[in-house]
Order: sequence, then structure tokens, then C-alpha cells
Amino acid sequence: MTSNRRDFIRRAPAVAAVAAVPAVAGAGTASAADAQHGRPGKPRKEVHYPDGAEPPENPLFSPIVTYGSMVFISGIGAHFEGDIRAHTDHVLNEVERYLESVGSSMAKVLKINVYLNTLDDYDGMNEVFLGRWGPEPGVRTTIAAAAGIPGDSLVEIDCIAVI
Repeated sequence: MTSNRRDFIRRAPAVAAVAAVPAVAGAGTASAADAQHGRPGKPRKEVHYPDGAEPPENPLFSPIVTYGSMVFISGIGAHFEGDIRAHTDHVLNEVERYLESVGSSMAKVLKINVYLNTLDDYDGMNEVFLGRWGPEPGVRTTIAAAAGIPGDSLVEIDCIAVI
């Protein structure tokens, strides 16, 4: 064994311990944040409806779910006549409204999924999308749904954020 390899192996446990510290620290921070927001102890799933609307009797899905400091926004589409710019603007306004209704914001989004009816709308969607998520936008995946988007929307967006 060469001395470089021995040095690496000798330091490996220390490297692994350092790598584990952020994960443990993050867990502690989440618990502290939960306690700060009046949610002591283990996080739990909470369903929210925008503007305090009452849930339907037998909902197919929930529009907003929080789990501790995590926020999950269901896919939002635009179900009216219009082009990709109008649909994207409408959807982003709704995403923002949903996030703010639970104390989050566009800048706190970690993951964004964009579903286009056709890739021909990619550039038009991006023109409206750009700059809406703060200086450090979340990661994003964009696809064109082969079978289209329900309700004839040209775009549907869902996301995961933090409070």
C-alpha cells in the first residue's frame, strides 16, 4: 500500500464524520423551526386550501400539504383560452399565492416540475418563468407530457418548498 492510500484510509472516518454533521445539523434545525412555529415534536402532515376554502367532501388530492417546514404544492394548470405566456403567468401567480398562504415564497422553492403540452412552448414558458423564483431558483425538471395535460392547460407546474 502506498503512503497516499494509507493516509486516505486513515483519514476516511474523519471525512465520513464531517460529511454526516450537516445532515444531523439540518435535522436539528428543522425541529427548532417547528418548535418556533408552534409545532413541537414530530412533524405531521397538514392539508391546506388556498384562502381558507373548505375541502370538498371527497377530495381527489390536496392543493397544499405541509410536513413540518416542508411545503408540497400540487400541479396547477391554466384552464382558459390563451397562449403559453398567459398560462404560465397564471400558473406562477397561483403557485405564489399557494406558497404565501402557508408562509413560504417563490424564493424558498427547492424543486420545480414543469409539464408542457408541447415542447414548442418551451421558450415562451421560459420567458415568463425567468426571474420569478428569486436570485437562487430551485432545481427544475421540464417535460412535455406525451398525452397532454388534463383540462387543456398548456402548462402545469408543481413544486416543493420550505417555510
